[in-house]
Amino acid sequence: MSKPVVALVGRPNVGKSTLFNRLAEERLAVVDDTPGTTRDRLVAEAEWTGVVFDVVDTGGIDPTTTGKGANRQPLSIGSADFIEQIRTQAEIAIREADAVLFVTDADSGVTPADREVAEILRRHQRMVDGVLTPPVLLVVNKADSAPRRDQAMQFYELGMGDPHPISAQHGTGTGDMLDALVALIKPFTEESNDESVKIAIVGKPNVGKSSLLNRLLGEERAIVSPIAGTTRDAVDTLMTFDQVPVTLIDTAGIRRRGKIEPGVEKYSVLRSLRAIERADVVLLVVDATSGVTLQDAHIAGFILDAWKSAVIVVNKWDAIQKDSNTMDEFTRTVRRDLNFMDYVPVLYISALTGQRVDQVLPLALRVQEERLVRLATSQLNQVVQRAQDEHPAPSHAGRQLRIYYGTQVRSDPPTFLLYANDPQLAHFTYIRFLENRLREAYPFLGTPVRFVIRPRR
Repeated sequence: MSKPVVALVGRPNVGKSTLFNRLAEERLAVVDDTPGTTRDRLVAEAEWTGVVFDVVDTGGIDPTTTGKGANRQPLSIGSADFIEQIRTQAEIAIREADAVLFVTDADSGVTPADREVAEILRRHQRMVDGVLTPPVLLVVNKADSAPRRDQAMQFYELGMGDPHPISAQHGTGTGDMLDALVALIKPFTEESNDESVKIAIVGKPNVGKSSLLNRLLGEERAIVSPIAGTTRDAVDTLMTFDQVPVTLIDTAGIRRRGKIEPGVEKYSVLRSLRAIERADVVLLVVDATSGVTLQDAHIAGFILDAWKSAVIVVNKWDAIQKDSNTMDEFTRTVRRDLNFMDYVPVLYISALTGQRVDQVLPLALRVQEERLVRLATSQLNQVVQRAQDEHPAPSHAGRQLRIYYGTQVRSDPPTFLLYANDPQLAHFTYIRFLENRLREAYPFLGTPVRFVIRPRR
């Protein structure tokens, strides 16, 4: 289940970034008095009364800079280069958000720009089951005194519902605002009845993800283009394979952080990361003609951070000149460059010719089965005891880690609780050694395993 997304929207310099930092409980956005400081969206996880959601900080919408004639106001030097990109990013955030916080400024009162922003929000709302979506919460920031809180009442003229006076800098009124927000987004946190196996297809731009999707479906479901970044959104397709319901999630290409272009592609990355988060198995598509790149390793890191199972799919294998050793050499390269995912299977395909594409879904479903495996407690403790006998943990300051026993506390992903004399003595290299010994007993193909170390009481 993916978290609800809440977008902060408003004209420049009303305090969106300050509010973002307060919701995220850490300083992630640059805060400056200069209008237009926040030029790219930032995303962070927030929580209120047990409801977890992603908050998206946007650049300010300033419609007056795009008007004509007397309505057009001069821009400060430098801002004209990206004001349209800021506007585009914010509009995309509005379309994709589950709720919108429309931030205004009590100190300035209602401005023509606020009225234009309200009009943009109304233009992007749509009626779903008799309810305007996404819902908009009107926030009047910088209301840090009684007179300014009284001034917040003038914002009723925007026609966006009750104004919520707050001070993002001091935290005044933010609790009541968050109570109202949670009431809006709670319906999005309900569990879905979809029991299909969710398989996300991810990778850097132009590696053939959409071509692979079309081959798997046997139809031209996604647009295929040689232009990098054609697919902007994550697209879900439900199908049945070998009597198993499967949801294929085709995502936009992910580029390295420094290569992400502002505007549409920036938000595409967010959607791709959300696709990874809600997937059971992730197909990491790699271009055989360029080999494993830093971008590929970056995406693999996203997959590992989310504790997702994976298959490395090397596409465009038909374009490689091969001999009897080519596949083995390429596999060694993959293992070297992605050494933190050495448990993930590698499959060589050509989405263009269909070579070995018929093996993709069977392998992904096998990996999903491995994700749900539960080991007997006796089997786990035999592995741990044998590993400690063969290679005791190194001592630290005269003390040595001793693991007494363990048990598997959950699957999806497999998680093992180990009880020891002192968890602080558990160095990550020794935990990796235990993981390798465990995989010798049971491989957990393509699936990460988690170890939690606790003291024995």
